[in-house]
Amino acid sequence: MAKAGVIGATGYAGVELVRLLLRHPHVNVAAISSVSFEGQPLSEIYPSLYNICDIICGSADEVIDACDVVFAALPHGLSQDTAAACVKAGKKFIDLGADFRLDSPDDYREWYKCEYKYPELHDVAVYGIPELFRGDIVGKTIVGNPGCYPTSVALGLMPALKAGVVKTDGIVIDAKSGVTGAGRKPTKSTHFPECNEAFSAYKAATHRHTPEIEQTLSKVAGEQVTVTFVPHLMPINRGILSTMYLKLKPEVKAESVRALYEDMYKDEAFVRVMPRGVGVDVKNVRCSNYCDIQIYTDEHTRLLIVTSVIDNMIKGAAGQAIQNMNLLFGFCETDGIDMIPPAF
Repeated sequence: MAKAGVIGATGYAGVELVRLLLRHPHVNVAAISSVSFEGQPLSEIYPSLYNICDIICGSADEVIDACDVVFAALPHGLSQDTAAACVKAGKKFIDLGADFRLDSPDDYREWYKCEYKYPELHDVAVYGIPELFRGDIVGKTIVGNPGCYPTSVALGLMPALKAGVVKTDGIVIDAKSGVTGAGRKPTKSTHFPECNEAFSAYKAATHRHTPEIEQTLSKVAGEQVTVTFVPHLMPINRGILSTMYLKLKPEVKAESVRALYEDMYKDEAFVRVMPRGVGVDVKNVRCSNYCDIQIYTDEHTRLLIVTSVIDNMIKGAAGQAIQNMNLLFGFCETDGIDMIPPAF
């Protein structure tokens, strides 16, 4: 049994990690930490865990000392010292924040206004979308868990870009997220009277996930990819729907694209290419690690339209982090995260 710990266990992604790790067949949740609630049992903050997980929130150092693998669910800029401590102690480290997602320190400085404190750690860290970079993840010590928007986009576009059937310029990504994507700390835009019965775009063409999306898509395509990314806030708790528009190359037959997607994802446990005519819906992946994809071709405009849905708290955060952990420890990739989505 691997001993796992969560730093930042009282945030939304952190408590999802704990909830999922509790049902993992090869993991014991050995320690958790929270700055805001240190000394309190987790079940006191989240009563749904009463008599299930009454672990006391301790310090980050206690988590590192007690565990074989440490998950950090922290705001950007706060994970680098923890990563350094884990490496020194010989522990695996999986960061759900942004500190190990970007290859370029210049991009990190520009988009997050922070510096890479330990450049040598970034040289050995790996970016963890298993379906795209599975071979790179095995055997590593530090994993940068992807952002939720970039996960839905990368899984939705990988087959088309890898096969080279679309142009790499003029890609438009129209994405919508539930309110949990903003974290547990309330803000004006996530205050109930502001977001209920509301629907709006935010940070159009300026969202911090833009460089992460472009970095991943460029690696898949083998050439520089630029995108226009416009996120929106939906008045729901969880879920992401990304609708993406790409220009098909002139010689590509529209009917061949579906076969391409079905073939590339046929052996993936968590990616479902839906049958023709069945639209994707966030409710159909809720509380699961699935990504559902549907594709359409507009013959009039020669556009490929891809829709992709995930649960931002699971495949977009905690579930994918555990999927990465499974790869690091040689467990079955689906262990602990093979939940079936509820029907309603």
